[in-house]
Amino acid sequence: MLVSGDSGWGSRRDTRCWEDAGVHLWSQPNSEEDTGFLEVTVSDMKHPPPELGPMPEGLSPQQVVRRHILGSIVQSERSYVDSLKRILQDYRNPLMEMEPKVLSARKCQVVFFRLKEILQCHSMFQIALASRVAEWDSAEKIGDLFVASFSKSMVLDVYSDYVNNFTTAMSLIKKACLTKPAFLDFLKKRQMASADRVTLYGLMVKPIQRFPQFILLLQDMLKNTPKGHADRLSLQLALTELETLAEKLNEQKRLADQVAEIQQLSKSISDRSSLNKLLSSGQQQLLLCETLTETVYGDRGQLIKSKERKVFLLNDMLVCANINFKGQLEISSLVPLGPKYVLKWSTALPQVQVVEVGQESGAYDKDNIVIHNAGAKKHAPSGQASHNKVYLGPPRLFQELQDLQKDLAVVEQITLLISTLHGTYQNLNMTVAQDWCLALQRMMKVKEEEIHSANKCRLRLLLPGKPDKSGRPISVMVVFITPNPLSKISWVNRLHLAKIGLREENQPGWLCPDEDKKSKAPFWCPILSCHMPAFSSKALDLQLGAAVHNPVQSSLLGFSAVSTSLPQGYLWVGGGQEGAGGQVEIFSLNRATPRTVKSFPVSSPVLCMEYIPEVGEGELAGTQEPRPTTEQQPASPHPTVCLGLRDGSIAVYGSVDTGTQCLLTCKSPGMQPVLCLRHSPEYLFAGLQDGTVAAYPRTNGGLWDLAEQPTRLAVGTGPVRALLTLDETLWASCANQVTVLDATSLCTQQTFEAHPDAEASVTHMIKAGSGVWMAFSSGSSIRLFHTETLEHLQEINIATRTTFVLPGQKHVRVTSLLICQGSLWVGTDQGIIVLLPVPRLEGIPKITGKGMVSLNGHGGPVEFLAVALSTLAPDVLKGDQEEEEEGQEEKPPELDGPPPREMRKKGILLQYRLRSTSHLPGQLLSVREAPVGDSPAHTEEDGSIYEMADDPDVWVRSRPCARDTPRKEISSVAIISGGRGYRNFNTESPRRGSDADSTLLIWQVPLML
Repeated sequence: MLVSGDSGWGSRRDTRCWEDAGVHLWSQPNSEEDTGFLEVTVSDMKHPPPELGPMPEGLSPQQVVRRHILGSIVQSERSYVDSLKRILQDYRNPLMEMEPKVLSARKCQVVFFRLKEILQCHSMFQIALASRVAEWDSAEKIGDLFVASFSKSMVLDVYSDYVNNFTTAMSLIKKACLTKPAFLDFLKKRQMASADRVTLYGLMVKPIQRFPQFILLLQDMLKNTPKGHADRLSLQLALTELETLAEKLNEQKRLADQVAEIQQLSKSISDRSSLNKLLSSGQQQLLLCETLTETVYGDRGQLIKSKERKVFLLNDMLVCANINFKGQLEISSLVPLGPKYVLKWSTALPQVQVVEVGQESGAYDKDNIVIHNAGAKKHAPSGQASHNKVYLGPPRLFQELQDLQKDLAVVEQITLLISTLHGTYQNLNMTVAQDWCLALQRMMKVKEEEIHSANKCRLRLLLPGKPDKSGRPISVMVVFITPNPLSKISWVNRLHLAKIGLREENQPGWLCPDEDKKSKAPFWCPILSCHMPAFSSKALDLQLGAAVHNPVQSSLLGFSAVSTSLPQGYLWVGGGQEGAGGQVEIFSLNRATPRTVKSFPVSSPVLCMEYIPEVGEGELAGTQEPRPTTEQQPASPHPTVCLGLRDGSIAVYGSVDTGTQCLLTCKSPGMQPVLCLRHSPEYLFAGLQDGTVAAYPRTNGGLWDLAEQPTRLAVGTGPVRALLTLDETLWASCANQVTVLDATSLCTQQTFEAHPDAEASVTHMIKAGSGVWMAFSSGSSIRLFHTETLEHLQEINIATRTTFVLPGQKHVRVTSLLICQGSLWVGTDQGIIVLLPVPRLEGIPKITGKGMVSLNGHGGPVEFLAVALSTLAPDVLKGDQEEEEEGQEEKPPELDGPPPREMRKKGILLQYRLRSTSHLPGQLLSVREAPVGDSPAHTEEDGSIYEMADDPDVWVRSRPCARDTPRKEISSVAIISGGRGYRNFNTESPRRGSDADSTLLIWQVPLML
């Protein structure tokens, strides 16, 4: 079971231990801030800091690494405690004792709030750490110490107070620097006197960074701790405790920063304005704010001016402000300076439109559009604009693309005419004419890529302006340059979701049963984007069985479409009619709302589905016998979707892009209904009604060998309702038991009881980190088991959450489970969906928070929960500068001189070796690329080189260095639930269950950047 709660500091039992060890504890009731915490003095004489002794001989390489990591933990903790002592001894104490005071005692209390308590926590942790270090070579245990030390509410309380107060403390220091020269002088002297020259800010930010550092060290320790080691479960639990703590502190810091930003913004607005009242009401949520560069273009697309603005996206409005850094900039090295804002404009969110270059035609009425600050055009007469090519912007690119399209139409007509020629001519034949067409098509592709590149960091917003004299509505175009492509994606995504968030069903969409009765959902919560019928056929009453996402990258999607559409690919939904046939409906998700692309009948209702990606080389390697190198590896088939049907059929279909043809079909042994499907690199496993698992091996072609009799694995007498592939094992459930089998040899390893009630069959198993959550056919509990020791770690009663929405309903059953991006989704038989926070790292996925309950659900049971997830292609996230840098890095080493013109970025060679026309002016039309090794000399026969103008690189100033941070994967995520009907629990809508149509609800999760 989990470590019990009273094993940290502060319990009575511990107090005796500490006093025996020479640590004196007393309460401090008469201090200025009566905290109720214990004051502790730790004697360095009695408790020397932890010290790791010499390394014994005969250690395994892993033990050596673990010892080094322990050394890092000891060293970083000592350094941290020294920093905390420095803040108190070098800054707080002198300021309190100074006469005359440069900072009042009350302000000192605010600036250094809770630092003494944080130091006490870590001084005591150091004592416990010292004893662990002393016995390390015999015991090798440290995980439980972290659990005991950092699971205490006292730690969360003191750190929360510190984090919440941090912004206030910094603004106090900043104000004192500006108004009291003696204080500024004191800070400078202290910094110069220190050996490492770290500022007070640099020291005070360390508590905020402490837990992320611990997490990295413990992750390293866990990687080097083998399975079965006594410290392994403790380390996983410790990782969970620290991640939970860090998450809570991050969220509090984010909220504190949000409040500070809104306060700073409201200061720039007159007290009487309605916007000020809105901001002061506390109802506004800040979703995103960033410094963007506003740019103004002339009529020919040339850049006229650019200026930095702070743009705020609130939950219902967009606000733009000028940035004003006034005051002594010399103090910015000591404490971060917050700018002052001057409000420029604000607009209600529903009236803001994102308009991409090249997508203008359908977006608005061109006659009524005024380019923002277009008055600036007079500064650049049109005559000059044509010479100023460096700054030509995307409007010109789009015009050039249209010109190429027109030219292609003309060349196609010429080609038709050439085809009617009777004679044969060297330079006027169909080969040449088709080459022209191909060349123009390639030039168009290049132009489209340029437009795409220009869009990567250009955010164009259409806002409502003041009507003109005739009362005609006028819109205004504002163009911002974002620091990088990721920022652009983030803005488009958040603007899109914030608008959806204003719909009635999302006001509110979630109920947060918190202690403080605030029902405001956090900014990252999933937003219901649509609900729709699951099947296009209205004639049949079809029940839902399963759904699965088949991810497909679409290169055709524009830059903004990636940010606003659902995760790319196809959603397969299966079901059927009791006692009759089945149906499969396939939806395309490459848009903001799904669209049916195909539906087809199957012989019997669909009970389960499994998506099987292409066989990667890594999957095949090591899973088959070593083969001689002369023999060809089997060709990897395309991704497939497997269906398990009630009549015992298993059908394997190709993906939509390959025509969804049925590749294989077979009947299960004994025609038993197929209740669940899972795959491993070597087998397709089917859980059957009669208590067996059928294992179908892969053939050399990479598909499953359904013709051969499968290996039958007896698990029990009842139906096998859930399967889970886990590392090298397969978990199969039968009644209240779970059997763990080796996924390669198919031998049973062990069986364990998942629920004390024999009637409670395991219906769902889902893995996260080092744990598996299970749901059951009866009762309202879900249970957590450790993947390695199979220990039962936690039990959660879902009914305590659902009563917030449906009071008095005690009998709740869990009908579906899903884990995605730090959230456990639980679907119930009442149609209610509960969202519980779980850690994302490789620790134990314990539920630590209250979670949220969705106010949007189904009229009947939630039949399934599915996730659609696609990763944004890395090239989408690259800025032009990075692409150029990478291009330079990949340059062949033998080129010492400047690269030949053919190899230049953004230049494309259109070659056609025609001696007779090479002296003529104009672009030579040819589709052939230049061979890379060619001489850079521009010879007469080479035709001409067509070079593209560079895109304006006006956003260099604010871009961080590409190599500073490793690029993480950005995933687009949607959650799909299926059940009878749609119900909003906010309104008193009647419960429609059995008579309602099968319905899909789709939630979008904001892109996590």
